[in-house]
Amino acid sequence: MNLAGAVRRRSARASVGVGLLGLAPATFLGVFVVWPLVAILARNLADVGWRQAFDVVTSDATRSILTFTVGQALASTALTLVLGGLVAHTLASWRFPGRAVLRAFSVVPFVLPTVVVAAAFDSVLPTGLGAVLAAHVFFNLAVVVRVVGGFWATLDRRPLEAARVLGASPWQAFRTVTLPRLAPAVASAGVVVFLFCFTSFGVILILGGPTRATLETEIYRRAVFRGEFDIAAVLAVVQVVAVVVLAALSSWLQRRAAVPDRGAATPPRVRGASARLQVAGAVAVVAVVQGVPVASLIARSLRTGDGWGLANYRRLTEPVQLLPVTAAEALVTSLRFAVAAAVIAAVLGGLAALAITTGGRLGRGLEALALVPLGVSAVTLGFGYLVAFAAFDLRRSLWLVPCAHAVVGFPFVLASLVPARRAIDPRLRAAAATLGASPITVARTVDWPLLRRPLATGAGFAAAISIGEFGATSFLARGASGFTAPLAIFRLLSQPGDLLRGQAMALSVVVGLVVGVLALVLERSRSANGVAGSAL
Repeated sequence: MNLAGAVRRRSARASVGVGLLGLAPATFLGVFVVWPLVAILARNLADVGWRQAFDVVTSDATRSILTFTVGQALASTALTLVLGGLVAHTLASWRFPGRAVLRAFSVVPFVLPTVVVAAAFDSVLPTGLGAVLAAHVFFNLAVVVRVVGGFWATLDRRPLEAARVLGASPWQAFRTVTLPRLAPAVASAGVVVFLFCFTSFGVILILGGPTRATLETEIYRRAVFRGEFDIAAVLAVVQVVAVVVLAALSSWLQRRAAVPDRGAATPPRVRGASARLQVAGAVAVVAVVQGVPVASLIARSLRTGDGWGLANYRRLTEPVQLLPVTAAEALVTSLRFAVAAAVIAAVLGGLAALAITTGGRLGRGLEALALVPLGVSAVTLGFGYLVAFAAFDLRRSLWLVPCAHAVVGFPFVLASLVPARRAIDPRLRAAAATLGASPITVARTVDWPLLRRPLATGAGFAAAISIGEFGATSFLARGASGFTAPLAIFRLLSQPGDLLRGQAMALSVVVGLVVGVLALVLERSRSANGVAGSAL
């Protein structure tokens, strides 16, 4: 009895200690997420007033921007669901050579930098709505493949086979049996895709052209180019409200889609002409939607004035009057920021995962707070930093950039760590504690060996996202020391001239290659080790 009481007291002290550790990530999120959003709202109320804010929201210009923002997001979502649904169904229904490669290749574009993707489509399509929609499908195909395909693969196939035996055609069986069970996952993926397209920034800024603006790009233009912080604050509040509603809807739909049938997990091999045609169609979709732009980007990077070669890559180390540093130096800055952001996200994400999985009020509150970065755009955060930190003269601090990147990467660390830690058998910790191990010893000998790979996966995704982050960086980067590769690509693409465009394409290939290889390694590690959660 005394031993049991000692174990309970030790466990209670450990819970209190873990809860105190959770204060660090809670403070970080409060300073770098909640405070900037509150600062935007306070500025909106203090400097603008309700009447002027109402006039801004109801103006013809704002209504036009909202119409285009919602319209392009709806069109992008519809196209992504149709094309992604074909790929998801193929991966969930059949086994065929190259299935794992097709799945991995369809997921990698999700973490590619927006400016790299914009550069790729700029080399294929003229600027305009068509290029915007194509780029959004390129990005978000992975969401449908992962969410819908993962749910589809767990559905029990027997009701579908019974419907076919009773004489239903393939379309009738799909419409009456599969689609109703699949609807929550399709709706969940659709809301997530719509949210990403609604808050799209780099794609709209580069491919939309000067006459097309979304809420995201208009906030940037008003704040950075025109200095109209009051109007930018009103638009930011409108966007935050819309995004919070969408994020809440997405969370509700994901909970509905979280309990699949869990039928047979191994799909059959491809049989028949119809199945082969379906596999060929899925491969064609991925090859055209995601392969052609990448191949065109590589080709454009190798094109020189008198033929083909590596001249554009060699120019990355040469000074350009348009840039404060060389393109190669900007890439090194991006890599430095990525390492710092990954370390910050990993340390704070690890502490947050401990607090969340231990339980208690702080853990539950921290889990809810950790969802906020997913529902706030990087542009809104960057603008919030300008407003919130103005009085403390912190806007020129280089640490703001990796902290902003860490905020964006923080949920990815939790997505890997929290399910992995919850999957650890608590009896292992109890046995270690019973044998006299301290909480630190338990964490080192029981938790750490099982959490190393999930932590590395989450930190790796945080680094990949940091390398290509463009929205918040466009607000915060100051001078040569904070100039990153995405900023260099955007500036090179914004000016006419084959030499500048060729350098932009070459730098985009290098950045895309770094991020793509990192994402492939992480995806393989995640799949091989059964890490719960995903970068999506």
